[in-house]
Amino acid sequence: MSVGLVYYSSASGNTARFVARLGLPALRIPDRGEPPMPEGPYVLIAPTYADGAGRGAVAKPVIRFLNDAGRRALICGVIGSGNRNFGRLYAAAGNAIAAKCAVPLLYRFELAGTETDIERVREGLAAFRGMECSTTP
Repeated sequence: MSVGLVYYSSASGNTARFVARLGLPALRIPDRGEPPMPEGPYVLIAPTYADGAGRGAVAKPVIRFLNDAGRRALICGVIGSGNRNFGRLYAAAGNAIAAKCAVPLLYRFELAGTETDIERVREGLAAFRGMECSTTP
């Protein structure tokens, strides 16, 4: 089974622009309402929203999405985004989700990413799609 993409993007639209540039099918987690149910294994792309102490790094819609055991069971990996100006908290949501869901942090990119980021993520996802994904021991 192929691995899909699920992402969250705020009003800034940086993550949405990144995903659009990937040119791959993806489900968007909405700010409000019922989050989508992926049809199979997926990689989650999540931006970081943290205060100076790291609180709130994972956006509430992403938390709501992952609080559903069925959705959480299908996650295979995470890609984090953020702003390097935040130092150690750069892409902290990706780290937090990877640890909490016991999946690999596959990549990190800044803001809407660069062409190099797009190329690396496309190549990485192509390789990752051939691997078996399981979050259960």
